[in-house]
Amino acid sequence: MTGMENLWGNQLFQQRARLAFPILVRQALATTPLTYEDLAQELGMPNPRNLNFVLGCVGRSLQKLEEQWKERVPPLQSLVINKATRIPGEGIDWFIDDLKNYRRQSRKERESIIHAKLREVYAYQYWNEVLEALDLQPLTPVFAPLLAEASRRGGGEGEEHRRLKLFVAQHPEILNLTGKRGLTEVEHRLPSGDVIDVFFMRGKEVIGVEVKPSTADEADIVRGLYQCVKYKAVLQARQSVELQPQNARTFLVLGGALPEALVGLRNMLGISVIENVQSF
Repeated sequence: MTGMENLWGNQLFQQRARLAFPILVRQALATTPLTYEDLAQELGMPNPRNLNFVLGCVGRSLQKLEEQWKERVPPLQSLVINKATRIPGEGIDWFIDDLKNYRRQSRKERESIIHAKLREVYAYQYWNEVLEALDLQPLTPVFAPLLAEASRRGGGEGEEHRRLKLFVAQHPEILNLTGKRGLTEVEHRLPSGDVIDVFFMRGKEVIGVEVKPSTADEADIVRGLYQCVKYKAVLQARQSVELQPQNARTFLVLGGALPEALVGLRNMLGISVIENVQSF
């Protein structure tokens, strides 16, 4: 059937599979899954649903490689997850041994099974050899200059930044927190001494938001992405000390659009970015 062919062919989904494969290897090395929407954006695909053919092609190519090598290769395509459920969508039977039993499990049990599969992907040490065997090139790191520039940046708060923080605090629906009540705080201080622009607590879940105005350049947005990484780690550490579940999330809210050059970095870091939020 369509999608069962391996990488090498002239069909559009095969061409896209050859582009997607190094991206998936990059995500495996970064130990970070990515959503169908994020991968589609990075591939320039208007419809994420068409990724089912692309990922099927990736899976078939891995099966062929297993036959040649006579050894197990983890399901790289399982790194692509549904944005809502946080587990892979269609095609899950490619990497679930007992599919009938899997479908009888609760959502929490299914998540546990998928996370185990993801750990296999992350722990696999031969992804570069897989690329070589498939005659594919690994992605070349391109973010070093921006990271260096971001590390030199500092700066104060402008009026748009201040307005945007207040707007996010007053509109939790931006983060899909509609209908959930709890604590909201602007400029929430962490034990590390850092200050999160906006902080929400909904039940026992905590959400930190870093805000960047429309005037932010690429280096400043890079700083925002890394601040989200840091804030999540500190929030989870605080939850651990307080004997709470470690379920912290962070978002980067932009007054403008995420530059195309930073889509890959966002995906590698696994940060949720909300773009083009206007405070007026």
